Amino acid sequence: MEKIITPTELTALLQSGNKVTLLDVRRKEDFDKSPAGIADAQWHDPATVDQWLPTLPKQQDVVLYCVRGGSVSQSVQKQLADAGIQARYVEGGIEAFQKG
Repeated sequence: MEKIITPTELTALLQSGNKVTLLDVRRKEDFDKSPAGIADAQWHDPATVDQWLPTLPKQQDVVLYCVRGGSVSQSVQKQLADAGIQARYVEGGIEAFQKG
């Protein structure tokens, strides 16, 4: 499975009706500054990934995003994939998604 999903691909996935777990993994300070995110996304603190990782579904796509799709998303995606979770991160993060 690819580890990256483009904003366009994510939009299509969300519109398809397929089950997907959408995670907002922006750092707490970034989330607090601008809490608006993608509809139905659940915010999870990337600093505590070990605590919430076991609650994620292993048989469903997981898509996550941070501010710009950089080190935060990439490190969380790697941890999830290493745990057997089908995870991808949004290329360009929430900034790219919001630009459409």
